[in-house]
Amino acid sequence: MISDGDAQASATPEYPPLPAVPASAGALIFDRSGRLLILKPTYKSGWTIPGGVMEADGETPWQACRREVREECGIELHRGRLACVDFRRPRPASPGGIRFLFDCGTLDDGSLAAITLQAEEISEHRLAKLPEALALLRRPIRRRVRAATAGRALIYLEDGHKVPAISKLRRK
Repeated sequence: MISDGDAQASATPEYPPLPAVPASAGALIFDRSGRLLILKPTYKSGWTIPGGVMEADGETPWQACRREVREECGIELHRGRLACVDFRRPRPASPGGIRFLFDCGTLDDGSLAAITLQAEEISEHRLAKLPEALALLRRPIRRRVRAATAGRALIYLEDGHKVPAISKLRRK
């Protein structure tokens, strides 16, 4: 069943409520030396990339990516390429969800020098070579970034891992 309305409002005994699946979007942003922009959040351990949860008002993944980067870093993104979609299974401490990761390419030195952090959420930022960034990133994000930076094709993951039946299919 596909519904354009509120899942709870359209639920009837005949049609149970549709599941609510959280979604978020993040950005891979590089400097001219190929270093990745990473952020240190104030509200959780480890490092992350710019991004966050999509708003429930109909915001698209690309809109969420751009908004979150603007809020967290003060950077206005103008282009990007969907690099990865990762389905995270729900766990007792986490609702899971769908994660969209956009490769936003290389930004010029001026844009990166003008980074303005959202102090309530981000305590610091740095540009790090990919191996260093991967070592600092939290595990789920690390797997996603590693997969997304391994090639130019869009990749689909489940819990940060390739799905063999999907990733090995080649068109002739």
